[in-house]
Amino acid sequence: MVLRLSTLFLRTLREDPADAEVASHKLLVRAGYIRRAAPGIYTWLPLGLAVLRKVEQIVREEMAAIGAQEVHFPALLPKEPYEATNRWTEYGEGIFRLKDRKDGDYLLAPTHEEMFTLLVKDLYSSYKDLPLSLYQIQNKYRDEARPRAGLLRGREFIMKDSYSFDVDDEGLDASYAAHRSAYLRIFDRLGLEVVPVKATAGAMGGSKSEEFLHPTEIGEDTFVRSPGGYAANVEAVTTVVPPAIDFSDAPPAKVLDTPDTPTIDTLVQASQTIFPNPDRPWTAADTLKNVVLTATLPTGEKQLVVIGVPGDRAVDLKRVEANLGAFLPVAGEIGLEPANDDELKSQPLLTKGYIGPGLDPEDALLGLEGKSGLLFLVDPRVVPGTRWITGANQPGKHVYGLVAGRDFGWDGVIECTEVRAGDESPDGSGPLETARGIEMGHIFQLGRKYAEALDLKVLDANGKQVTVTMGSYGIGVTRAVAALAESNHDDRGLIWPRSVAPADVHVVAVGRGEEIFAEAERLAAELESRGLTVMLDDRQKVSPGVKFGDAELIGVPTIVAVGKGLVNGTLEVKDRRSGAAEDIPVADVADYVVRAVSSRA
Repeated sequence: MVLRLSTLFLRTLREDPADAEVASHKLLVRAGYIRRAAPGIYTWLPLGLAVLRKVEQIVREEMAAIGAQEVHFPALLPKEPYEATNRWTEYGEGIFRLKDRKDGDYLLAPTHEEMFTLLVKDLYSSYKDLPLSLYQIQNKYRDEARPRAGLLRGREFIMKDSYSFDVDDEGLDASYAAHRSAYLRIFDRLGLEVVPVKATAGAMGGSKSEEFLHPTEIGEDTFVRSPGGYAANVEAVTTVVPPAIDFSDAPPAKVLDTPDTPTIDTLVQASQTIFPNPDRPWTAADTLKNVVLTATLPTGEKQLVVIGVPGDRAVDLKRVEANLGAFLPVAGEIGLEPANDDELKSQPLLTKGYIGPGLDPEDALLGLEGKSGLLFLVDPRVVPGTRWITGANQPGKHVYGLVAGRDFGWDGVIECTEVRAGDESPDGSGPLETARGIEMGHIFQLGRKYAEALDLKVLDANGKQVTVTMGSYGIGVTRAVAALAESNHDDRGLIWPRSVAPADVHVVAVGRGEEIFAEAERLAAELESRGLTVMLDDRQKVSPGVKFGDAELIGVPTIVAVGKGLVNGTLEVKDRRSGAAEDIPVADVADYVVRAVSSRA
C-alpha cells in the first residue's frame, strides 16, 4: 500500500518535546509516531501503530512456532482472583483500583496470572489436556510513581504474556526452554541485541527466572558479565564468600574515644593515630558500617532493619528489596528507604554515626534476640573470625577488633551491597564487568504458587489429582518499539530495522515539475504492485529541505529521491543507515529497491 504524506495523519516537529529525557522519546514524538495523552500514557498514531503491529506479528509468529495459542482477556478485572493470591494487597499502591456503581472492587490489570489460571481450571481437568501454552498481547496498567523515558516506563503499556501449564516439573523445564528459545528468535528478528541474565523471581515467586536485557547506557537495570559467560542482574548476583577465620588467639575488643568521627572517612582518618594498625594503614574495608533502613510492608506497616556491611561498600537498595522478603514474615513487595532522624530517635539504643552490633553475642544490642529487637542482617563478607572497627553505640566511641561470631551475632546474611566491576564471578569464570540495560523480557518458572492458590488441579495417568505446574513469560511490546528507536537513530532521526519499519521505501518527489510527481507516482505504484509498502511524499508546496528532513526523521530504511536527476534518466537511492547514496537508472530502480528490501539489511 502507499502511504501518502499529503493525506497521512502526521505532523513532524522540529523541536524536542519539553518532557522528553531520552532519544527514543524525543524522536518518536518528533517523527509523529506517538503523542502524550497524560504522564506515562501515550496515543499511538498511524506510523507508530505500523511499527507496533510489526513487532506484535513477529511475537505472534514465534509463539505459534512453539505451539502457544492466543487468547485475549479484559484489562478491567474483578478483585476476587487477586485477593485469592493476596496480590490485591501485595501490589500496594502499584495498581489502579476502582469501584463500579454497585460498589464492586475492580482493578486495571498489571498482569494476568490469575485469569489464565482460572481459565484453564474452568475448561481442563485431565493430564491429557496438557502440556498447554496460552498467550495474549494486551494493555497493562501500573501506577508508576515516576513515569519516565516515554514508552520505556509508562503507566499504560502493551505486553505479551504467556503461560505454560504442565503436569510435572519435567514438563515445566521443557516449556521454559521452548519459550527461552522463542524469545531469542524474537529479539534476533527484531534486530535487538539482548543478554539473557539470571534474575530474582521477586513477588512473582518460582524456582528459576531470567531477564532479557538490551544493553544501553539509559537502562534502569544494572547487570554483570564475566569472561567465562556468567551473566546476572545485580539483584541476583551471589557474593563469593570468604572462608571463616580462626579467632582463638584474637585479643579482646577495645572501646576507645573517637570524637567527631560519625562517618567512615573521618573514622578511618582518626584511627591512624587513635589505634594504629602495625601492619598497614586502616582503610574503609576494615570498618563495619551499620545502615538503618525503613522497610514499608505491603500492609503499610513500617519496620526498621539494620544491615552491617564493610565500610568500603555501599548498600544497594534494589538488592536489599530483592532479598529482604526471606527475613520478614510477609508476602509481596517491600518498599525501602534510609531511616530518617525521627525513626532513629524512636530507637534510643541507636546512636547516629556510632551504631554497632554490640559486644556480647548472647545479648547483642542489635538483632531480634537483643535489647533493641531490631532485625540485624549482615553482608556475606562478614564471616566468623573477621575483625572490625565499628560503632560502640555511644556518642564519640568506636570498638576496635570486634570479632564476628565471638563478639556479635546476626539474624541472617543478605545480599545487599553494590556489585562492582572487578568483583569475582560466582562461577569462578573471571572478574565481573558491569553494564546497564533495559528489561525487554522476563521468564519465570512459577511452579505451583498460583495453581495452589486457585486450586488448579488435573487427574494424572493414575487417576490421582495433581496440582498443575506453571511458567510465566513476558515481553514488553511497546518497550521493544522504544528500545529499537533508542538503538537505531542518529542526529537526524530514526533508522528503523527493515523488520519493523513503517514502510519498505520512502519515495520523495523533490521539485515542482509535473514530470517529477508523475514519476514518483509511477514508481510508487510499481513498488506497491511488487509487494512493498511505500511511503510517498507527494506534498506539492513543501520545500526539498523539509521533505528530506522529514524522510531522515521518520527513518524508513530506503529513500528514493525523484528530482533533478530525472532529466538524465536517474533517481537517487539512499540507504538511511549507512548514508550511502547512488544514482540508479530509472528503469532499474524498482529492481534495486526490491533487492535491498529482500536483503533485510
